[in-house]
Amino acid sequence: MTRKRSLRRVSAAGLLAVPIMISGCGPFGGNQSEAIDPPPAQVEEQMMNGIGSAATQGEIGEQTTVYLTDNRGMLVPVTMGIPSEEGSDSMSSALEVLIKGGRYAAYIPPGFQGVLPPGTQVNNVTVDEENKLALVEFNPAFASYSAQEERRILEALTWTLTGQEGIEQLQIWVDGVKLTEMPVNGTPLDRPLTRALGINLQKADDAIYSSSTPVTVYFSSVTPEGIQYYVPVTRLVPSGQSALQAALNELIRGPQPGDGLESVISGDAAVASVEQGEDGLVTVALEDDMFMEGDPIPSELLQAVVLTVSENAQNAKVKIRMNDLAEVVGTDSLNYSEPVTRPERINEISI
Repeated sequence: MTRKRSLRRVSAAGLLAVPIMISGCGPFGGNQSEAIDPPPAQVEEQMMNGIGSAATQGEIGEQTTVYLTDNRGMLVPVTMGIPSEEGSDSMSSALEVLIKGGRYAAYIPPGFQGVLPPGTQVNNVTVDEENKLALVEFNPAFASYSAQEERRILEALTWTLTGQEGIEQLQIWVDGVKLTEMPVNGTPLDRPLTRALGINLQKADDAIYSSSTPVTVYFSSVTPEGIQYYVPVTRLVPSGQSALQAALNELIRGPQPGDGLESVISGDAAVASVEQGEDGLVTVALEDDMFMEGDPIPSELLQAVVLTVSENAQNAKVKIRMNDLAEVVGTDSLNYSEPVTRPERINEISI
């Protein structure tokens, strides 16, 4: 029998209607348990005026990563600390950050905002642990969005929740009823949502929809204040090739013109090899004649490679070689010629 963990009040209708689930097709931070500094005085005053007693009475809790839109409309993972609230849980709090003008709006860095309509409430979050499935119930205000926002909402919800430990898929309910399609533009919800949905979806120039494979790569952007951050982009590429090789090739190909993103690696670079070991280690050999022995390599480049590889290889450890150099050391002083794991926190952008 499937064991379920209730994270908030669970409606009787929700529990009775749960069917058998079918599976669906600075930027690097430290340890997730570290606390962050309190907000500055002007932000604290804003919180007292706009958030209410729940936020101002709570302390900044553990940091969590949520997917917000930047000023170009791209979804971005943003790691932020939000107040601890008695009786609340990390998943419900993360979802509430996504509400435009919600209780946590003052904790969101400038240039970013949530995707859920104002007035949305998170009624319940229930976890089916056996199927690694989160069932999320919203109030009817959830449906108050425009058609062009529908996919962005699905992506933000899916990527935010599947970033939580033990969650790989998501199901959406509204007012005690499981949705079989989205309420505005009718996107089918006949199976649970997973990261196979993609994020910031783009089609590579040489890809054909009927014979394509999705890969997710990480490009770079900057806030209006000049803070660099990473943006995930899912590209549809021709099928029949290694996902890792294809993802790295798309990283080198760079952003599409006009999307406001920046390349993290020279277009003259090349992938010499990609090796996957039995222990899960992925070794990427790159060639780029702009780097010589002893040159520190931009950490932005190396981190984007780690993020891209780990996203397409189930969070594998990554080792990077460059031009057969003895060591590959980034400008962050990290030795990337030794195995590096994906960071627990991405895009820690202060308010």
